[in-house]
Amino acid sequence: MHIQFDYKVTWLHKINPSVKLLGVACLFFAVLFIHNLNVMILFTLGSAILFLFFTGHPFKRILLFSIPFLLIFLSTSSSMILFGKGEMTLFKWGLIHITQESLFRGIHLGFRALVYAMLGLTFALTTSPVLLFYSLMQQLKLNPKYAYSFMAGIRLIPIMIEELATIRYARTVRGIQNTYSVGGILSSIKSYSIPLLSQSIRRAYRIAVAMEAKRFTQSRMRTYYYELGFSRYDLLFIAYFAIVLSLVFYISGHYPLFPAVDVRSL
Repeated sequence: MHIQFDYKVTWLHKINPSVKLLGVACLFFAVLFIHNLNVMILFTLGSAILFLFFTGHPFKRILLFSIPFLLIFLSTSSSMILFGKGEMTLFKWGLIHITQESLFRGIHLGFRALVYAMLGLTFALTTSPVLLFYSLMQQLKLNPKYAYSFMAGIRLIPIMIEELATIRYARTVRGIQNTYSVGGILSSIKSYSIPLLSQSIRRAYRIAVAMEAKRFTQSRMRTYYYELGFSRYDLLFIAYFAIVLSLVFYISGHYPLFPAVDVRSL
């Protein structure tokens, strides 16, 4: 039984995967050059709107996915806030030294990590791996030999998870108990890893033979079962972030939440 998550199809799912990939990559690169704290916080809010309301997944699942990145936000920002350097001291106790400069820099780094997390999760939750590689082949002219190889590798992951569960159930039926001694742990690793490795090798060999039989070479024009193109949703995706960035710079310039401080000077 394949592992699947139920979700609602939104306009983010209908964007061409190549457009979405290039757009998210450009945003990742642009965030590196945002050094204004107000701009970073407002852009995080703009990214959060897509992540929370337009990925099509239940709110509880989204919060569950967000837990690791919230921990990253707290650890990144707190380490910089508590142990950063600066001249205007706000609080000092032992090794803990909080300054205004370290406070702003820590908040900035924490929100930058959140932006990366939300944009990455938005892309992952709204993009089918199969359609992504089809789009890379059709729009970005990726060699089908490499695209189908990556696609086959990705699709092996849930199969291996199912095989791991099958082996665990088989051990339970036969009354094999897991022990937590060094010898028992090594024996469990051996009993799980050898069947998984052998099955993976056989499956990879069959996939390689099938790809060779279907002539996955660069010398022939190929037809595709899924024909992907561009649509108005691609323009909507680009327009959304263009409007968000315009509003972010306008609000941060006229109605700043914090004093206009460039974190590079801190």
